[in-house]
Amino acid sequence: MLVYRTEIDGLRAIAVVPVVLYHAGFHTLFSGGYVGVDIFFVISGYLITSIIIHELEVDNFSLVRFYERRCRRILPALFFVLFLSSFVSYYLMLPEQLAEFGQTLISIICLSSNIFFWWKDDGYFSKIAELNPLVHTWSLAVEEQFYFVFPLLCYFLYHKKRYLITILISVTFLSFFLAQWGGNFQSTQHQSFQLFAQHSSTTFYLPVGRAWELLFGSFCALHLRAKDPSK
Repeated sequence: MLVYRTEIDGLRAIAVVPVVLYHAGFHTLFSGGYVGVDIFFVISGYLITSIIIHELEVDNFSLVRFYERRCRRILPALFFVLFLSSFVSYYLMLPEQLAEFGQTLISIICLSSNIFFWWKDDGYFSKIAELNPLVHTWSLAVEEQFYFVFPLLCYFLYHKKRYLITILISVTFLSFFLAQWGGNFQSTQHQSFQLFAQHSSTTFYLPVGRAWELLFGSFCALHLRAKDPSK
C-alpha cells in the first residue's frame, strides 16, 4: 500500500508560489520563479512512478486503467478552464488574437500545445505570450507526451529491470545534455554558464529537454521503493 507523503503537498505549495508571483509581475524578486515548473515535473515523475511500480509489484497494473485515471484527473479541470477562457476571449480578443486562440485550443485538445508554442516561436517570456491565457498548458502537454511512453516501457520491461534502468539512465543523460546544449552551450560566448538554464524554446517546450526532470523523480521513487517497499 502506498503511503501518503505530506511533504509532497508542501513542496507543491512552495513550488507554485514563485510561479504565480513571477506571472503576477514580480520579475525582480522572483526572476527565477519559473523553476517551480521544474519542481512540479520532478514531483510528477516521482508520484506516477510510485503508482506504476506498486501496481506492477502486486500484478495489478493496467495501461487502460492508468490512462483512464489520467483522463478523470486532468480533463474535467482542463475543460472547465478551456470553456471559461474561450468565453472571456470571445468578448475581449481582437480577430487575429482570437484566431490564434482557436489554434491553441485545437493543440491543447490534441495534447500538443507545447509543440504549437514552440512552432509559433513567440517565446514563453515574451509580451506576446503573456496575452495568451492558455500558454501555461505547455507543461501539461509535456507530461502527457512523456506518459504515453514511460508506462509502456515499465509495463513491457519491468521483469527485465536491467534493460529498463539502462534505457531510463541513457534517456536521462541525453535529455539533460540536450537541455544544457539548448540553454547554455549555444550562448557561452555571450554570458556566463548557468546550470540548468533552458533558454532555447526547443529544450524549453519539448520533452527532449524536460524528460530528465520527470525521470529524476522516477529514480527517486525507484530508490525509495528499493529501500522501503511501503513507499
